[in-house]
Amino acid sequence: MSTLKKILVVDDDPVVGKSFDRVLSGKGYAVITASSGDEALKKLRSESYDLVFTDIKMPGMSGLEVAERVKASQPWLPVVIITGFGTEANEGRAEAAGVSGFLRKPLSPEMIEGTTEKALLGHPALAVPEAEAAPAAAEEAAHGFGRTLKNIALFFAAPFVGLAYILAFPVVGFGMAAWFGGKALMKYPAARKVADVGRWVVMLVAAPLLGLAFVLLLPFIGAAMLAWFGGRAVLKRYGTE
Repeated sequence: MSTLKKILVVDDDPVVGKSFDRVLSGKGYAVITASSGDEALKKLRSESYDLVFTDIKMPGMSGLEVAERVKASQPWLPVVIITGFGTEANEGRAEAAGVSGFLRKPLSPEMIEGTTEKALLGHPALAVPEAEAAPAAAEEAAHGFGRTLKNIALFFAAPFVGLAYILAFPVVGFGMAAWFGGKALMKYPAARKVADVGRWVVMLVAAPLLGLAFVLLLPFIGAAMLAWFGGRAVLKRYGTE
């Protein structure tokens, strides 16, 4: 029977300890909590632990001092500092003490479990700074929003594209037949005269049809352009905030 890894969580907020217990219990870890630095040091003197998580801002002894004392007395014991008050000075002091990680609240279950595994294996577990994580999340959200707009546009455009193909196919076929037939007939002078008259008749008939097609298609072209430029503007704004 394997022995559970003992994790000491030091935080004056009991919710944090419960979060660690909820995530790590049942996965080979026993979570023990302490509400202050003094209580944590007492437990560390009386029992052996595999990993220590400590909040940085607590009444009395800070988490940084707890980490420094733990690493001074038990340098082999990994310590991870959790905090909602991350600064460069605190990170520098934590790294100088030899901690295994420096994580910012709020902590997700994946962050808790992943940091625990890495710290126990001796890998650095420093979290990605918020300044770097936020743009990545915003960029991913913008890409997802763009894909949604594209799918919506394709959904509404598909019937019109299909209708255009259906209407255009016989016209294209008739036009090709007329073109090749006309080239053959142009060898005869009488046919050329008929062709000249036919050209004017075709232009006379086609002009209103082309005008009608333009009038019918103009709203769709305008809507498509509006959706295109509007979508680009929304994506630019959404991805930079």
